[in-house]
Amino acid sequence: MVFIKEEREDMKIEETFRVKHEDTETQTDLMVLKKESQELNEGEQKNQYETHHDFMTGEKPRQTEKISSRKRAQKTKPNSSNRRRKQNLETHKSVHAGEKMFACDQCGKSFSDMKCLEVHVISHSVEKPFMCHQCGKTFQFNKYLTTHMRVHTEEKPFTCKQCGKSFSQKVNLNTHLKVHTGEKPFTCDQCEKSFIRKGALNTHMRIHTGERPYSCKLCGKSFSLKGNLKIHMRIHNGEKPFVCDQCGKSFRCKESLNCHMNIHSRENCFICHQCGRSFTDRNHLEIHVTTHTGEKPNMCHHCGKSFTKQAYLKNHIRVHTGEKPFTCEQCGKSFTIKGNLETHMRVHSREKPFTCHHCGKSFGFKGNFNSHMRFHV
Repeated sequence: MVFIKEEREDMKIEETFRVKHEDTETQTDLMVLKKESQELNEGEQKNQYETHHDFMTGEKPRQTEKISSRKRAQKTKPNSSNRRRKQNLETHKSVHAGEKMFACDQCGKSFSDMKCLEVHVISHSVEKPFMCHQCGKTFQFNKYLTTHMRVHTEEKPFTCKQCGKSFSQKVNLNTHLKVHTGEKPFTCDQCEKSFIRKGALNTHMRIHTGERPYSCKLCGKSFSLKGNLKIHMRIHNGEKPFVCDQCGKSFRCKESLNCHMNIHSRENCFICHQCGRSFTDRNHLEIHVTTHTGEKPNMCHHCGKSFTKQAYLKNHIRVHTGEKPFTCEQCGKSFTIKGNLETHMRVHSREKPFTCHHCGKSFGFKGNFNSHMRFHV
């Protein structure tokens, strides 16, 4: 009986120990599960915060640290996007190297970028679908029409912060800013003269090459500048758009009007530094300066006579060629120099611009006026 009782007590103790051990393992498992759940919750909260942060800042979403070996291998392979970036980089490098790999089949002009070539090719097309409703001028691209409309609206949205001058195009503002910085990035490789704009350098190079791409279809005379051809055409069509508001005299170019205005204002803006004599016209000053230097760089290849200005040489050449391009419309008489024709026209108009301040007598020609003045001396 005693043995059975002891055996039961031992079984009871063993059962109690087993239950306690199982409770300890259960608690341990619960703690592990609780810890794992807490870690998962913290990770989820962190992912939610990062996602929200990326959405607010506009940053690209972060990739998780756990990336499968397959995805990692795919990531290292160059895709089409990477190849495109590499091509763009190589194209950009050609800009610095001065390479122009894409050539136009129609005119031969080359470009460093394929997109620039595609835009240029459209310039050969006659199609200009965008039309200005105010003047009827047409354009190949809508952006050109938008820029053109500022001619009519007089809108100048691009303003220089240093001097306040405004421009209708941003490229003109960028060029203007170089005036303040003194930057002249385009240099002539023959005389080292520098320019703000590349177009100005290209125009300057015609001095060295002698190129004159703009020709008059009526007389064949050629010019290095398109503007000079436009002014020249007014000789044939008789157009004189620049009118003096004080005396009504008209001129073919604005520079001639500006010089003429000095007559009314009596301003002598151009002064000789050697003798102090002043002139209303820069050209007159340049001619005067040659009287001090004795320089006559323009020589006639027919007779060897030299002149201070090329215009004088040109007039002199007509003595050898017999050319008389200036003809009077009333009597048909021709002259080698335009000034002689203008003087001749006083015969028909009876104009007498030279007046004696002693006796008030007037003369049509300066030579007659000078002869008359000798009687008062």
